Amino acid sequence: MNTGQADLVPDDRVDSQQQRSDPASGRARFGRAALALVVLLCGLTLVLGFANKDRCTGPGFDALGRSEPGFETSKYAEACYSDIQFLWIGRDVDRHVFPYVHGAINERGELSGGTVEYPVLTGLLIWLGAMFVHTDAGFLLASALIMAPFGLLTAWLLAKLSRWRALIWAATPPLVLYAFHNWELPVVFCAVAAVYVVQRGWGGRGADRPLRQRAYASAVLLGLGFAFKIYPAIFVLPLMLYVLTGGRGGAELVGGKARDWAGMAKVALVAMGTGIAANVPFALAGFDGWLASFVFQGQRKADITSNSVWYWAMRPESDPGNEAVHEVINVASPLLMFVAFGLACAIGWARYRREGAYPWVAVSAAMLCGFLLLHKVHSPQYTLWLVPMLVLLRVRWGWIVAYFVADLAMGVGIFLWFAAISEGAASGIEDSFVAQLVMIGVWGRAGLLVGLFIAFLGARTTFAEDDGVRAPVPAPPGGGVPAIRW
Repeated sequence: MNTGQADLVPDDRVDSQQQRSDPASGRARFGRAALALVVLLCGLTLVLGFANKDRCTGPGFDALGRSEPGFETSKYAEACYSDIQFLWIGRDVDRHVFPYVHGAINERGELSGGTVEYPVLTGLLIWLGAMFVHTDAGFLLASALIMAPFGLLTAWLLAKLSRWRALIWAATPPLVLYAFHNWELPVVFCAVAAVYVVQRGWGGRGADRPLRQRAYASAVLLGLGFAFKIYPAIFVLPLMLYVLTGGRGGAELVGGKARDWAGMAKVALVAMGTGIAANVPFALAGFDGWLASFVFQGQRKADITSNSVWYWAMRPESDPGNEAVHEVINVASPLLMFVAFGLACAIGWARYRREGAYPWVAVSAAMLCGFLLLHKVHSPQYTLWLVPMLVLLRVRWGWIVAYFVADLAMGVGIFLWFAAISEGAASGIEDSFVAQLVMIGVWGRAGLLVGLFIAFLGARTTFAEDDGVRAPVPAPPGGGVPAIRW
């Protein structure tokens, strides 16, 4: 739906008026001091997260810089494992080899020559973190120092958008468990920043910038996110539909058009162009090494380390040696993910027809649930991808608490279970509490992701301006076009 600009009353202006007239309003209470407090608490949580992983380092180191004694046992038994510390050895990270250029993958699926199993920007961060250090402890510390600003900036953006609800990101167990488990903080920042620029814009004009400008900037961030960890690419389609339908309240269409097809297409081109631009230099410098990272992920199986429903739902046929079953999984997993993505977009479209604005953040969150549930790998740290959506969308607190409990069971239980297996202790589901924790984590998260898929699609945003997703104001008695407020 489109209206004349005279009929539009942006909520940020209304909220400003309410703030002046009502000092007790929620927005008046959340000033610079509150914003600083959220970021400070996030910083303290990050310190705890580093201390949690640093328990696995030292006190001595062998000739390769690997912590000793007992790293192979303590990383699981003390639940302080991190991929950062573990990958110091085995990918030529310790040798300070520039990523991908001289890399390869052999017939056994082993990477060499600087290639890592992550997209190029994450590979670059890994190389930077290792540049001036010579032990796995130094690598963990340097990597934490590189990534911590991304975590703090994410807290700042979330607080700007959703005020105190940002504490769900800044001061909860997932950030302690996973902030420095892998290289997730930069990609989460890209995803949150993409939402922020659509909602708030930048510079002096802020949200008054044209929708296309804000969406193109968001597409750049999503393209960069793809070059960090892939998943933000799935948010491009909902953003395209948001632009197609005119953004806030359907009132930001260019030139009074009914649909902005050109703007939608340009969003896709900007996102793809950004992702391609990040990858092309590495592909040109060393195509085999660049391609090897994608081959590695394509060959990865839904095994005991994947934590996915595919492995557990198909036991014992999902044993790694059963190639036929894994071929089925390799087809079924992406196929069902695309079905979930299409369903989310379609439900979002129905909501747009009712309310006048396409709920692109809600649809993105639901698509993320589909990805986490149906992908053949569900690593524990992927929870950090989901947490910002719990901040940005109004879902019941019961969902949040339940997911964090299930995630804690997985985030701790999986490593204690691996320790029991390596020690030869009883580790069956019937006779092992840690195995039962893993089951709570796997199936608890799976059930909650199904529920959150539904809950997200009906949820409003927590933005101060409510993202324009409000029911249109009824037409005035004298006829004419109704006013829309966002």
